Amino acid sequence: MTLTERTELHRLPKRGSHDPAAIHAILDAGFLAHVGFCAGGQPGQPKQPFVIPTLYGREGDTLYLHGSAASRMLKELDGGAPACVTVTLVDGLVLARSAFHHSMNYRSVMAFGTARRTDDPAAKTHALRVIAEHLMAGRWETVRAPYEKELKATAVLAFTIEEASAKIRTGPPLDDEEDYDLPIWAGVLPLQLTAGAPLPDPRLANGAEPPEYVLRYRPARG
Repeated sequence: MTLTERTELHRLPKRGSHDPAAIHAILDAGFLAHVGFCAGGQPGQPKQPFVIPTLYGREGDTLYLHGSAASRMLKELDGGAPACVTVTLVDGLVLARSAFHHSMNYRSVMAFGTARRTDDPAAKTHALRVIAEHLMAGRWETVRAPYEKELKATAVLAFTIEEASAKIRTGPPLDDEEDYDLPIWAGVLPLQLTAGAPLPDPRLANGAEPPEYVLRYRPARG
């Protein structure tokens, strides 16, 4: 990954990092990304910005994205449009003594790059496997593989991370020194994603039990 002013950290740079290991750890702990790009617009008119949520899978410095072959996002990105992909994990609400200093503890990644469409059936199947295993390790081996028509109806993009930065906030509130004596509770309310008990499909085949990887699933913490 290269670094330019796009990923230079101007606001609270001490919270930032360009370390690939830190960036990968955050991407691996998440599974929902928001993809920003510009598209559409009449001749002579500027394109309009869009931000689309999507699942992803990571392999090295490549993020695999997928969706309907008719997806505007995937068509635009396949056309070489530059994109920005963000992933944010919220770890807690930071409650300060003053309204101004409220914040949150978080881990986030902002990545810039371009995408290329994957049309080869084997490469497309591999990308879908990476996405599925990123979401739920062990799932791919226990489900039916995609039919040829399903692969044709699905568009897969390989988004190459050209540059990226991570930003992390941890710890208690940072109040003004004169506010620390105020009789106001302050601290952190931790938040985390948790998995509940599996809910069976009403049309589940007789004898089908939830696999161990579902019962033992715990969201990654990074």
